[in-house]
Amino acid sequence: MSRGFKAGVSVAAIVGATMALGASAQAYTVYVTNEKGNSVSVIDTATMAVTGTWKVGRRPRGVTTSKDGKELFVCASDDDRIDVLDTATGKVVRSLRSGPDPEQFILGPGGNPLYVANEDDSQVTVIDIEKNKVLAEVPVGVEPEGMGLSPDGKILVNTSETTNMAHFIDTTTFQVIDNVLVDARPRFAEFTSDGKFLWVSAEVGGTISIIDVAARRVVKKITFKIPGVNDEAIQPVGIRITKDGTKAFAALGPANRIAVIDAKTYEVQKYLPVGQRVWQLAFTPDQKFLFSTNGSSNDVSVVDVEADKVIKSIPVGLLPWGVAVSPN
Repeated sequence: MSRGFKAGVSVAAIVGATMALGASAQAYTVYVTNEKGNSVSVIDTATMAVTGTWKVGRRPRGVTTSKDGKELFVCASDDDRIDVLDTATGKVVRSLRSGPDPEQFILGPGGNPLYVANEDDSQVTVIDIEKNKVLAEVPVGVEPEGMGLSPDGKILVNTSETTNMAHFIDTTTFQVIDNVLVDARPRFAEFTSDGKFLWVSAEVGGTISIIDVAARRVVKKITFKIPGVNDEAIQPVGIRITKDGTKAFAALGPANRIAVIDAKTYEVQKYLPVGQRVWQLAFTPDQKFLFSTNGSSNDVSVVDVEADKVIKSIPVGLLPWGVAVSPN
């Protein structure tokens, strides 16, 4: 897949979208972890171009920002640590304790603690980021990865790739209170903004399970069918749902598509062609744009959320994996 403009998107459309961004929307900073590059690519949404590359630990994957945007947290998976970078300088200023092979994580709603999925020891590690202290280690299923947190911060959900479960964890007691079986190799968990439903992607199963949070049971499964694409290549990973609960986006891995889903009816509305092996997704805070990491084509696709159109492809580092956007 080309690293330049996507086929079928006119130069005028891209220029128009860029001008509209500069005229009416706030500019943000996008951070992309490059798994094989041991780096973070920094993108300015005002120009939709890479403005810097920051070195981090080995095999960076999960990434998120502090609530004030002044720090960037990166899972340095092969170094068994969380690197913390100063976003003003791009320098690693400290590292947080972590269990082996941290892959994904999520911050508490107040900005502390940090909940980390440690893939190699089947645990979720809870870290006080101010004291750099492990508060708890929660045993879960085999190969934990996806991390979702309810809007009120009371329920943490971890997905285990090999056990094929979504584990519900009480954030007060740090105890697993329930387990919900989903399809094969669950990779990502995303709560709706009202906290009533949880969406869990299954990479090998090729589905997204919709879980009723109160009942803790699967109430719907979304499947995908793309003309000309083998079913085995449709591998859902990252999910993002709009704040108003009307629309969802799902990264479909080597299908090289993002699915646009009606989040009320669960019907797939369209498929957006993006780069190769699309992995993770992140909105800008105003939800005007969605960014996807495309691991095999070493680029990031930019989606105009309202128009459901890919407007640009941005070359980044080697094997882009995670993506996060500054909160302000």
